[in-house]
Parts: sequence; C-alpha cells; structure tokens
Amino acid sequence: MLQPMNTIPARGGLNYDETPFLAIWEVTQSCDLACKHCRAAAQPIPHPDELTTAEGKALIDQIAEMGVPIFVFTGGDPLKRKDVFELIRYAADKGVHVAVTPSATPLLTREAIFKMKEAGLVRLGISLDGSTPEIHDTFRGLPGAWARTIQAIEWANEAGIPIQVHTTISRHNAQDLDNLCALFEKMAIVMWNVFFLVPVGRGQLGDLLSGEEFEQVFGKIYELSHRVSFQVKTTEAMHYRRYLLQNNLEERRMGHGHPGASAAGATAYEPGTPVSDARTRTANWTTRRVNDGKGFLFVSHVGNVYPSGFLPIHAGNVKETPLSEIYRNAPIFKSLRDTSKLKGKCGACEYKEICGGSRARAYALTGDPLAPEPCCIYQPKNWDPQLENEAGAFSSLISPSL
Repeated sequence: MLQPMNTIPARGGLNYDETPFLAIWEVTQSCDLACKHCRAAAQPIPHPDELTTAEGKALIDQIAEMGVPIFVFTGGDPLKRKDVFELIRYAADKGVHVAVTPSATPLLTREAIFKMKEAGLVRLGISLDGSTPEIHDTFRGLPGAWARTIQAIEWANEAGIPIQVHTTISRHNAQDLDNLCALFEKMAIVMWNVFFLVPVGRGQLGDLLSGEEFEQVFGKIYELSHRVSFQVKTTEAMHYRRYLLQNNLEERRMGHGHPGASAAGATAYEPGTPVSDARTRTANWTTRRVNDGKGFLFVSHVGNVYPSGFLPIHAGNVKETPLSEIYRNAPIFKSLRDTSKLKGKCGACEYKEICGGSRARAYALTGDPLAPEPCCIYQPKNWDPQLENEAGAFSSLISPSL
C-alpha cells in the first residue's frame, strides 16, 4: 500500500550524485489557462512529439529503477492527456509515489479527482496565488479560476487526497500572504509550497522581487510558519534555508529555541521530533539541500532532461539516453552538484552546502548557472566584494576579448 507523501520516511542516506529526491515530468505542455508567470508558456494544443503512453511508461520504469522517492506529473495541464489515469495507475503499480498538479479548468471535475485517487494518486498539488478572485484570476488569465480551485480543494478533501497548495510570489501578491494563510487554515491542506519567481517563460523580470523584498517575505513566511497547521516549504528560494538557520541559531542563543529543531538548520526530520516543530521549521525535511540538478531533475513533454523546469539547459533526452546516465553524468548536472564551482559570493558563502542559491534564477538573469544568486543580500563572512571587483577588472585586462 502506498504511503501518503507526508508519511514517506526521510531518506537521509540518499546520494544526490546518484539519485534525485524529486523528479518532475511535464506530461504535456498543453493547457487552457494563460498564466502570466507560466514557466512553460503553455499552449492549448499538445505538442506532436510529446512522449507517448509507451514512452511515458518507460520513463516510469526508470524512475522506479532509480528509486526516486517522489515523482510529479505536471504540465501544462496533466488532465489534457487522455492517458493520465493509466499512467498514474502504472506508476502506482510500480511502487512509484505520484503527485499531480492539474490546472483549475473545467477538466478538473469531482469525477476526475476521484478517478486519480482510485488510480493511486498520493498527493494533489494545486495553485492558488491570491486570497481573492481578483488577485488569483488576474494571475491565471481566466475568470472563475479562483472559485474552481476552491471547489477542487473541497473535492480532494472529500476524496481523502492530501492537498499541497502552490503560490508563486511576485509583486502581484507579496502583500497578500496573511490573507492567503487565513484562507488555507479553513481548508484541510497539508503543505503550502511558496514558489519564488524565476523570470522564464511568461515570467517577467519586472515582477521579480528585489533581494531586500525577498528577506521581507522570508520574515513573513517564518512568522506564519509558527502559527499555521500545515507544513510550509519554499521553491527557488534556497537562501531561505540560510535565513531559517540564522533565526534558529539566534533563537537557541536567546534560549527560545524549539526542542527538536535540527542543529543543521532544522531541515531534517528526525524521529521523535514533535509534528508541530516539524511544521514550523519551514524548510521541510523533504527538500534538505535539494537544488537545481542536485537531488532534482525535470523531464519535458518531449523527453528532454533539465536540472530544473526553470533552468533550460538541455542535458539529454530519455528517448535516446537512460535517465540515470543523464542525471549522473551530464556535465551540467555534475557542475551544479559541485559547490566548489559556484562563483562570487555564493562560492565564498559559509551556507553554500545547505543553500547554493537558485541556479535557475542566476542563469535567467546572467546567462551563467554558476553565478551568484541575484536576489540574495547576504554578505558572506569571507567575501570581500571590493577585492573581487578588482580581481575581475585585472582579469579583463590580461584576458583576450572574444
């Protein structure tokens, strides 16, 4: 019998050089929404070369063989694939824990939700970007999307499917977090996944928060995490782990630390840790030290493999090369897992082993996936920006221009 994701045991011994903790498959790029920040720039019509049912099952076989703990069907909208229920069932029969992130369209019916549950779904991820229809529907480009999302959550609760809500933080909704959490508290959700915008696809640079604003949102998330009943995690905000560790250490220094909080930044779930403490330690054990290409991989609708859906550096295709070989040996994956290759203040940072910065955001803003996290204001103890600027200027003088 499959375990719900919130009861899957922590795999502290998982070697990220060999196996990702989390793999995501974009089962289709087709979607009927037109979300302003869509990573995939999804279109209504499916791509003619998307993986077939047989190719999808072959991918699931490889996920099972690698022992990947969590496998997510995303899109586009997974419900645009007529074989999605067959694929969920196939994965469940292979012992693969599958979550699905459907779009809130007329395809997301009560019948579809119960059918996914029957097929073996262990978690439903659904996006809610605002506490009101005005905020959310503007984000999603479809009137009525907010109401349909709320209805889908109620149906999933009825079906007994654990619900994970995704919110993409940008300038449109950064001031709505208190109201969002108040809304979530009225629903039986198990996790709030806070995505921090990466300007790819339809995501606009003008919507990206500054480093100072990131810290403000971190503070708000940290505050909320101490009083909500669900787990909270962040995506593409690896430096929240640094923020979390700093605050945990300060609490312990002041004598206000929570018993059971991990000394490694409270990102590891330890047997016997109080559930309330695990929830308030926002960086959730399931994503300990995971980063783009490090414990994480993304397979596109046509089978291309990337370190992240937000980091479009092609590493191979599952139609041509085994997934395990791509993950373990592709140069981009190996580089991203080697923190000694990080540049600038990320390379000098004492928190780089638990953080490492968003490699996707670094690439989106600089064209270099190993560049410093653009939205982090922390100054590492052993980093001198003046010396680095001088070294860079000297290097440009002695290096031939291209």
